[in-house]
Amino acid sequence: MTGRRRTFSTFLHSSFRPGRATALTVGAVALCASLTTGCGVIPGATGGSGDDPIKVMTWAPQDTDATNKPGMPAMALAYAKWINAHGGINGRKLKVLTCNDHNDSVGAAKCARYAADEDVVAVVGSYSQFTDSYSAPLEGAGIPYIGGYGVTNDEFTGQMSYPVNGGQPALLAGLGKALAAACSNIALVRPDSIAGDELPVLLDSGLRAGGHSKAGDQLAAEDATEYGDQADQALRYASKDPARKGCVVPALGDRTDTFLDSFRRDRGSFPPVRLATVLGSVDQTVINATGGAYEGAYITGWYPPASDSRWDPMKKVINEEAFGDTRIDPADAGVQTTWIAYTVLKAVLDKIGDGEVSADSVRRTLDDGMQVSTGGLTPPLRWSYSSPLASVGFPRMVNADVTLQVVQDGKLVAARKGVGGFDGTTDMTRTLENADVQ
Repeated sequence: MTGRRRTFSTFLHSSFRPGRATALTVGAVALCASLTTGCGVIPGATGGSGDDPIKVMTWAPQDTDATNKPGMPAMALAYAKWINAHGGINGRKLKVLTCNDHNDSVGAAKCARYAADEDVVAVVGSYSQFTDSYSAPLEGAGIPYIGGYGVTNDEFTGQMSYPVNGGQPALLAGLGKALAAACSNIALVRPDSIAGDELPVLLDSGLRAGGHSKAGDQLAAEDATEYGDQADQALRYASKDPARKGCVVPALGDRTDTFLDSFRRDRGSFPPVRLATVLGSVDQTVINATGGAYEGAYITGWYPPASDSRWDPMKKVINEEAFGDTRIDPADAGVQTTWIAYTVLKAVLDKIGDGEVSADSVRRTLDDGMQVSTGGLTPPLRWSYSSPLASVGFPRMVNADVTLQVVQDGKLVAARKGVGGFDGTTDMTRTLENADVQ
């Protein structure tokens, strides 16, 4: 650990209604252009009432040297096109603004201010590592953040945050629990960053639940072009016990495949080890490109495998509105999270009906105990300020389910009896309740 710790938001009673930030539309357009945040919209009139379009925003990093999630805003645009082609929501068009946070704190803050200036009713299905930069502008404007990626623990504390999955905490805890019985020494290779600092304790919580000792913590630059030293050190650590196979857990986001290049060159000089990681660091596309390097690997995710029929409605939208758009991969966890987040948004807007649609009314509807079904992709979602995980600093986490998948014959398949040791979906709430994340 580097000693950098996260901070917690102060919770306000649900009756608190922050004032809305306002700005002229022309000023917002000029801001978008001058800040070069990569903003874009579905063409349409501006406005927030009557028959005007309902404006929301989706942001994610694109074209950076580290993590990139172009499929998330692309999925949002495809969803809006599909909704609008089928009559809109309560007769009103859905207008999606997009923003590129460039994977840095300045970009994240600019995107949040752009959302406030445009008076959007929600930020939906987005990804950013820089909660400290975007949360204050959103909270000041009263804008709810629905379905972030869960890349930082702070997404599970913010009063305006409505996460749809358990984020990195659930994935790492679930992976640790799965590896506890399967591995001897376990080496975690993770970014030397604020977000990366949170990973070891979460993986260790799952390992501890399975009666295993802590993982070795190996730091790495998030934007490195090769990881020879880290691969060598991880292999040495994981192969210390000659009697049992060790495990290497790369959790480097888009740089995981770069690590794997170094890992493949070195692994022949060491006893066999098992790979394990989380979806988002690895997906089927990466597995296809690695020539069998991930065979037998454990990979935790939040949702059913992409082949599950419960994803058919999402695939229908992609085929109708984004066929051939290579940014949108139905197996990508970011695309899937964006779909679920927009499912939540639509349920909220349907609940509001002909009433006023604003950031305040969206947030008020969510806070009044509304329960949202996602077609079985998650458990029913309902947000409150007294979740079972509030005591360990995750008061907004309402879905801690984790699925374990295994690479078998080059394909990601759901773990089942005899394949992976897990069976189906596992709720990690109890494991996270015992995590030392304070």
